[in-house]
Amino acid sequence: MEIETKCIQSGYNPGNGEPRQIPIVQSTTFKYNSGTDMAKLFDLEAEGYFYSRLQNPTNDAVAAKIAALEGGSAAILTSSGMAAVFFALFNICSCGDHIVSSSTIYGGSYNLMSVTMKRMGIECTFIDPDCTPEELEQAFRPNTKAVYGETIANPALNVLDIEKFAAAAHRHGVPLIVDNTFATPVNCRPFEWGADIVVHSTSKYMDGHGAVLGGAVVDSGKFDWTKNAEKFPGLTTPDESYHGIVYADRFGLEGAYITKLSAQLMRDFGSTPSPYNSYILNLGLESLPVRMARHCENALKIAEFLSEHDKISWVKYCGLPGDKYYALGQKYMPGGSCGVISFGVRGGRENAERFMQGLKVASIETHVADARTCCLHPASTTHRQMNDEELIRAGVPGDLVRYSCGLENAKDLIEDIDAALAALDI
Repeated sequence: MEIETKCIQSGYNPGNGEPRQIPIVQSTTFKYNSGTDMAKLFDLEAEGYFYSRLQNPTNDAVAAKIAALEGGSAAILTSSGMAAVFFALFNICSCGDHIVSSSTIYGGSYNLMSVTMKRMGIECTFIDPDCTPEELEQAFRPNTKAVYGETIANPALNVLDIEKFAAAAHRHGVPLIVDNTFATPVNCRPFEWGADIVVHSTSKYMDGHGAVLGGAVVDSGKFDWTKNAEKFPGLTTPDESYHGIVYADRFGLEGAYITKLSAQLMRDFGSTPSPYNSYILNLGLESLPVRMARHCENALKIAEFLSEHDKISWVKYCGLPGDKYYALGQKYMPGGSCGVISFGVRGGRENAERFMQGLKVASIETHVADARTCCLHPASTTHRQMNDEELIRAGVPGDLVRYSCGLENAKDLIEDIDAALAALDI
């Protein structure tokens, strides 16, 4: 099936007389006729549900749809995008391990790896995504367990050279994990370019209406955890909390990673989405291809307008011919990238903030990738924990405005921007 059909049909196939829409299974627990039946679930010897902290039918149906959209073997939903990023890494990393990550990533993800996971004994080396293959090679250590990047960096809008990062990761026997939130599987499917794990903040384009928090982790099912078994003991050695089960042996390449994430991390951390949130997410997924086309159409028109405005010092949008990442964008996302534009207002940080305050249609929000247009000054908000040097490395200069084009008419958005810029005394 094509992506538009998968957005509607995948994940849930009702039988005769069953609900056409995915049912909301609003229950914490599930009844069984015998303790023996339930024991098989706790031993991972049978499929089924016993407590929604680990699995829930509504969540699983939506996760299966996202797996189908990405071309993966299995997926799991989480309560937020940040939970998805953490689980994707922590599922294969532990104290004493090391991660290689692109430096131009979302501020929350940067803080997770540089501060919180560092306190857990997991170190991270951040590297310029535009580095040479030789420079990337130097970032690896014997204890490196994963490589991480974003298809389209938030808010720097760098386009990750997925093939370059995948090749480096695989030379060292570790997976490439890619955050595909901005592109969505409608515009890019990282597995087709060598990525092994994909994560999403489903709160963004997938929901599309700013209604519910959520995240997803998708496994390609192709990475061979047993090839360098000593690097991934959690998957290749017995788990004594499940009577010595070895995930890679029991569930194979296609099921080991997500099964372990569900059986261990969800069991112990409980970052589970509510079934109702997953139901709302599914409604957003059904219209995702239609909305992404409009987001990209609006973004290109606005990027073109901004690139010719004398009060704008620079514009970043990979769909704009002449952009530094135009060639990579055409390679990985020939049908369109996303609806987010980054640009600099002449006069620096102060004028950037004054510009945003002058907008009437677009609103100032932490959110992004919504049906409604919104904007943000990242250096003062999502990336404010970084010093000036870290901001530059992350591709977030002080004058950067992140502008997320909604589904409104592009003419109205351009007039709104033009009026806010006209009010600036530059």
